[in-house]
Amino acid sequence: MSMDVSTDVHAAWLPPEAFRALGSHRVLVQGDGPQGVTVYEEVAQACAAYGGRVGRAPGDEAGPYDLVFALTGAEPALPEAAAVLAGGGVGALGDEGFLTARRDGVTVVLADAPAGLLYGLFHVVRLGEAAFGGGDAPAEAHRPAMRTRMLDHWDNLDVHPVMGHVERGYSGGSIFWRDGGPRGDLPRVRAYARLLAATGVNAVSVNNVNVHTAETRLLTERLGDVADLADVFRPYGIRLHLSVNFASPVVLGGLPTADPLDGDVRAWWGKAAARVYEAIPDFGGFVVKADSEGQPGPFTYGRSHADGANMLAEALAPFGGEVHWRAFVYNHTQDWRDRSTDRARAAYDHFAPLDGAFHPNVVLQVKHGPMDFQTREPVSPVIAAMPATRLAVELQVTQEYTGQQRHVCYLGPMWSEVLGFRPWGADSEGRTVAALAADPAAGGGLVAVSNVGDDPYWTGHPLAQANLYAFGRLAWAPHSDPAALLDEWIDLTFVPLLSRDPVPLRRALHAMMDGSWHTYERYTAPLGVGFMVRPGHHYGPDVDGYEYTPWGTYHYADRDGIGVDRTRATGTGYTGQYPQPWSAVYESAERCPDELLLFFHHVPYGHVLQSGSTVIQHIYDTHFAGAEEAAGQRSSWQELAGSGLVDAALHARVLERLDEQVRCAQEWRDQVNAYFLRKSGVRDARGRHIP
Repeated sequence: MSMDVSTDVHAAWLPPEAFRALGSHRVLVQGDGPQGVTVYEEVAQACAAYGGRVGRAPGDEAGPYDLVFALTGAEPALPEAAAVLAGGGVGALGDEGFLTARRDGVTVVLADAPAGLLYGLFHVVRLGEAAFGGGDAPAEAHRPAMRTRMLDHWDNLDVHPVMGHVERGYSGGSIFWRDGGPRGDLPRVRAYARLLAATGVNAVSVNNVNVHTAETRLLTERLGDVADLADVFRPYGIRLHLSVNFASPVVLGGLPTADPLDGDVRAWWGKAAARVYEAIPDFGGFVVKADSEGQPGPFTYGRSHADGANMLAEALAPFGGEVHWRAFVYNHTQDWRDRSTDRARAAYDHFAPLDGAFHPNVVLQVKHGPMDFQTREPVSPVIAAMPATRLAVELQVTQEYTGQQRHVCYLGPMWSEVLGFRPWGADSEGRTVAALAADPAAGGGLVAVSNVGDDPYWTGHPLAQANLYAFGRLAWAPHSDPAALLDEWIDLTFVPLLSRDPVPLRRALHAMMDGSWHTYERYTAPLGVGFMVRPGHHYGPDVDGYEYTPWGTYHYADRDGIGVDRTRATGTGYTGQYPQPWSAVYESAERCPDELLLFFHHVPYGHVLQSGSTVIQHIYDTHFAGAEEAAGQRSSWQELAGSGLVDAALHARVLERLDEQVRCAQEWRDQVNAYFLRKSGVRDARGRHIP
């Protein structure tokens, strides 16, 4: 495998200088398979750049060694590695785990399988010189918490007339596809695979879950193009998945039906799966969006989602493949006059009764909240309701509702909050959302919608790279501190390039990013109400944009109050989908957390929050504060101009985005405050100007 990568794109968290510590030492690499070869080539490239030496046998000219990568099943290459193995005590590492230790001046990385060596390599890169300093260090095991750590690309083969090249993409076109076929820039894909492997991602789906005609044919006549991508991802331990059209037997096979219980349909999918695995032996499986927002599915034939998912699971099972079946199913043509219909209920109502009905190789992919990746939502009750079903929690790295990569919005703190949520309360030992997704018996992992495109900075806004980095690291270790992950990203992305003290840069980036999710929340939709965005493209304020549409995303503001009544007593009954104690907490307007109040309750504008403020005053205060904080972020970045701490072109790109964020935050402030002043008739207690 060639180590050449694209040179016309930003290196993100893998600039060559990040490999300086590794590349200045004497390194032994003993590993086989595609990932073992990758480790050797990565080390060889670093050593060639920074004066170190690399060998594959203890006695060759590169020795003696400072760093050893070796597999536990082989005869220990060096006495230091043998001593670490003899010490035991860490147990089996699995296919992706690794252990690190330092013995007699030698740093040792051991793994049971080549993929573990690959992750161990990037761990050493993150540590830098700290991997080689100090005295002996005991063996420490590193194992991924999540079995599946996956990114879904919503990429179209061609430019869609409504959704563009990448649906909900804010970073340019697809890095995989162009003009109905492969883009052909495999070095760019290889660079992307390196970035993902360095965070711990091990699976990628390469096409849109809304599978259009051209993408449907990836399963058949375009399968060679998919195989070419799989060849690039494989050396980095990443398995390829495809989003498939549930109606493929009709569209591609000419059958009169796609009924999942029809024998001919099942046979068609079995043959299709066999063809895929003949071309891609380590293919991961299918991703399916069915009976949702116009996509075909089993409901057409009077069948359940378990029937549909299990049919595909049976086709994939002989080859070790899995079905990722998305639980994003709801009525998108509801009558806005009907307050008894609640989109938030839909996933639970559809899927909770099917717990235990799915085959073992089906992973139910559940959005982290019940609606649609809003800035603030409660955790989806589906996650706690299906103990006999493998679940993958779905996040959105692409910033559809969090500023579209024109605004700084570091999402690590939001995801950390979601993953640490305990559905059965604080006394439920270990049963966090992360633990449920990682459960080896029923877990599926963590999945996210990618935010990458062909933009030179990968993510449009250079600081949005931190979200992609944090996702991979949280999927590996869900209880990581988001601020520490931000430090990792800063230290890899910027610090290796500096000859000056990096502290001012770290200080500025933390000032801008640590609280950026809350800043964005303050100047957008208040108290969990959500969806006050312009319909269609979802950017910028439009308080009533979805209020009288069929999408089920309402705030019900009137002259007396605001919010959606989802209580059991007087509303849609959604609170009853949660286990105790949360069902009771959310049912009570007094006990419900302030930040979710309007998601669960319709209350008067004068309702007093737990903070002591009224709802209407909270709206005014937070929107003024959020706009001010956005301006403060821009000021922090402007202070870095000409400092030599940031590349000039990158600084200009970020400043351009910050200018837009400040403008948009002010627009949010003025529109939301003016709307509620006119709706409620209650003036700002602080006498500030509201248009």
